[in-house]
Amino acid sequence: MTTYTFEDFTPGRRFEFTARTLTAEEIIAFAQEFDPQPMHIDEAAGRASILGGLAASGWHTSAVMMRMLYDAYIRHSASEGSPGVDRMEWKRPVLAGDTLCGHSEVLDARVSRSRPQIGIVRMRAEVTNQCGEIVAICDYINMMRLAEKGADHAHG
Repeated sequence: MTTYTFEDFTPGRRFEFTARTLTAEEIIAFAQEFDPQPMHIDEAAGRASILGGLAASGWHTSAVMMRMLYDAYIRHSASEGSPGVDRMEWKRPVLAGDTLCGHSEVLDARVSRSRPQIGIVRMRAEVTNQCGEIVAICDYINMMRLAEKGADHAHG
């Protein structure tokens, strides 16, 4: 299997997300467990709110984005996790029936000074809806192992 290592994360490289449509049922299920505000669990309350309909919690949108990141590149990478997120913005409501897509882009990358076998990769994810409108932006860091000499890894 091809594995992305630190060397594959060059500034400007993009990883495209696979589209995913959020259903009312999954929005309600997530919200009932993690964010049971009325606009996330009740269609009428959502319509009456400034969000304009049954809306996914921002945390639900973030969780969907995380799955998109995993599917786009993390599952095929030498990821060592993340020390954190620098920015998470929910720009527009995500309503039941919306189809989310988007991409993640490498902003910059450097080798760790304290762990020279690990690279620090700063990235930005943008999640869009079916109209191409940005619904979420996240600036975050991935830690990626450097390629071992002679190892098979992706380029390009």
